[in-house]
Amino acid sequence: MAKKLSDEELKKKLTPEQYQVLVEKGTEPPFSGKYLNHNDKGMYTCAICGAELFSSDTKYDSATPGLIGWPSFSDVAKSDAVELKEDNSWGMRRIEVNCKNCGGHLGHVFDAEDSSTGKHYCINSCALDFSPKNKK
Repeated sequence: MAKKLSDEELKKKLTPEQYQVLVEKGTEPPFSGKYLNHNDKGMYTCAICGAELFSSDTKYDSATPGLIGWPSFSDVAKSDAVELKEDNSWGMRRIEVNCKNCGGHLGHVFDAEDSSTGKHYCINSCALDFSPKNKK
């Protein structure tokens, strides 16, 4: 488990939008994220702690109505990369996805027929950083 950053440290490290999403469990506006149409090969990591979360190999273009405005992943990079929690906010029943290493809010996971695993990880771009795959 990563050293837990104080609220003051998080405010210095993150942009206001990242803080609102990762700490206050917000959502970036649909179709606004830098990784929505990003197709480079590599690893998507947590913007707070750098933990490896999603491989570009599991990123896909979703056709699920209501979920198409954010980066979509069919699976996590490692089975212990994220923590799932029930989220009943806003009068909805959803499953929240958090970085298991630091607890940062990433987005939500839904059942989806258009995913190779039947799962759709709907993730905020601002909650992520990207490390390109080394070219040899």
